Amino acid sequence: MKLPTSVSFWRTTTLVVLAVFLFNALFVVRITPRFSRGVERSSGRDAPVGADAFGQGVGAADISTYAAAVIPEQGVLLPVAWGDLGSKMVSSGAIDQQAFESIYQNRGGLTEEEQAMLSGTLAEPLRITPQNADVLLNVLWAFGLANKNPILDEGPMQDPEYGGAGRFASTGGWTLAIGDPMDHYSMHEFVTLTPEQQSLVERVAQGIYRPCCGNSVYFPDCNHGMAMLGLLELLASQGVGEEEMYQYALAVNAYWFPETYLTIAKYLGAQGLSWQDAAPKEILGYDFSSSTGYQSIAAQVEPVSSGGGGGCGV
Repeated sequence: MKLPTSVSFWRTTTLVVLAVFLFNALFVVRITPRFSRGVERSSGRDAPVGADAFGQGVGAADISTYAAAVIPEQGVLLPVAWGDLGSKMVSSGAIDQQAFESIYQNRGGLTEEEQAMLSGTLAEPLRITPQNADVLLNVLWAFGLANKNPILDEGPMQDPEYGGAGRFASTGGWTLAIGDPMDHYSMHEFVTLTPEQQSLVERVAQGIYRPCCGNSVYFPDCNHGMAMLGLLELLASQGVGEEEMYQYALAVNAYWFPETYLTIAKYLGAQGLSWQDAAPKEILGYDFSSSTGYQSIAAQVEPVSSGGGGGCGV
């Protein structure tokens, strides 16, 4: 028997709606931003203090939640045996101890540990905290500038287009040396790398950016770039592998640029991701950590204001 037209129409419509519902239930595809997972902790090295915070979610709006993950108050222990490296830089003139102590006298003075880092012997590994991040920045700046390295001798800093390596903020801006800072530029063999270690430093340096500039650490034209180069040299010389180097570099960059990385954590939270959802190498890359990349991130989420972070001078 032929059904009335109206009945046939509604039966067909019902079947179509049911088919669409079943398709959505079975085959729906949700598209979300893809981020590679954070690096696993090395089983052969103690995890840094503060490493647990890398796994905490930061989706909440409370800035203290972001800070606990990104710049933990207790600091991050770095696998760097500093020893008497500061004393060697003072002896060479790469650091003018009197000038260094003078600027910090106006900032409350150096702690006992910071004084040991500068002119004594630091028995414990380096630890970066919100309180000493600027001191560590300056001693690593001096080390990165003064330690002999092919990146400084043959890299972009030597491009004739720029008129000489002495014309950058990282060189001319280092006013805490005895004499002209270029008298110490890549002049002192504080740490000598093997060919394999040097290759590692060059590879990692090309992948790390900082939000004050558009250049990678391979072109260390500002204090943050030069200090990070120094840190990479120390990490490589003491047997730290590539993945760990990115992890520690991100931890340090976050203390030097807290507002930047708190904002990035907030951006990740807005995507439903935690700080650990993105690999350190990815966060340190051009799309997030260069000045251009960060501005793109900041345009998509209200930037966090923490009142921290410094400029590109001493």
